[in-house]
Amino acid sequence: MLKKLAAIIPIMATASLAHAQSSVTLYGIVEDGVDMVNNVQGNRLVQLASGVTAGSRWGVSGTEVLGGGLSTIFRLESGFNINSGNLGSGLAFSRNAYVGLQSVQAGTVTLGRQWDSVVDFVEPYTLNGNVGGYYFAHPNDMDNTDNGFPIANAIKYRSPTFAGFTFGGLYSLGGITGQFSNNATFSAGATYAAGPISAGVGYLRINDPGVSTQGYQNYPGFTNAIYGDFLAAARAQKVLGVGASYQVLASLRVLADFTNTIFQQGSAGHDATFQNYELSTLFNPTPAVTIGAGYTYTTGRDHATSAQPKYNQFNLTAEYSLSKRTSVYVLGVFQKAAGDAQVAQIAGFNPSSNQKQAVGRVGIRSTF
Repeated sequence: MLKKLAAIIPIMATASLAHAQSSVTLYGIVEDGVDMVNNVQGNRLVQLASGVTAGSRWGVSGTEVLGGGLSTIFRLESGFNINSGNLGSGLAFSRNAYVGLQSVQAGTVTLGRQWDSVVDFVEPYTLNGNVGGYYFAHPNDMDNTDNGFPIANAIKYRSPTFAGFTFGGLYSLGGITGQFSNNATFSAGATYAAGPISAGVGYLRINDPGVSTQGYQNYPGFTNAIYGDFLAAARAQKVLGVGASYQVLASLRVLADFTNTIFQQGSAGHDATFQNYELSTLFNPTPAVTIGAGYTYTTGRDHATSAQPKYNQFNLTAEYSLSKRTSVYVLGVFQKAAGDAQVAQIAGFNPSSNQKQAVGRVGIRSTF
């Protein structure tokens, strides 16, 4: 009997070790809510909308330990609309689809459809990157700080964290014969954290953004009145962003960010530029309650006409956790256009018929 046990124990230990060295995880978010909008092209709108505060999704991620601090990793993540059943952007894996190698000492290299460095290193300092989702984004997410689109055909690197400092970059191959730069994307960024203070910086350049990404382009049924024409005509979309946060108290954090977006040659051969200045705060009066509030000031310039559109946006939300996996929330957004901007347009909606637009929303979110 003892001999049999001695023979079985090593086999059991080996099987247990092999199981511990690899894992596959199924996860997801299901989110829905009711919107009430005061002015969409001159009319009131009441609708059911899915995936606002966090995109409804399901995904599979996996890791296989290869030894020596090296692992294989992968992620397949699909967005969907629970009201219509449609896939996000009509793609099987609209959000992320990548595979790569992760080294404890050297960092991570991945290949596939992935978020850029502005998403990785600047979005965490925006209000929409923490609560509220894309209705809280800078006007029509012109700087991708709400991860409005991932980058396809991308090679990405992210470093380990050294004394609070992490950096990374991404390059997307355009894939056009004889035209290396066409449709290509480059991105790089870094973040630093020490105690209650953290900060990040990110840069993104998208060549031919009207065809190489799936952002807020004009299409039948939707008009991007803020920069849609510039996006369609631009030779490149260039974004530089910085952000910072300070943990004032255990229950109170203050966030700030700035982005500069250039649509190169987007207006009659001239540049169109936009700057966003955002200040926000997150407050947890109890572990189950999160209150978020923020203000964004946007100013632009059309260098072909010298027009200077401006936008003021106020965001407010309150969330209550019913459990570790389920939350209910209410939120409100108000945008006021000014300067040469003739209409307001909160991200996710068609423009208003005047310089004001407001939305209220009640929703529920569950994770698994």
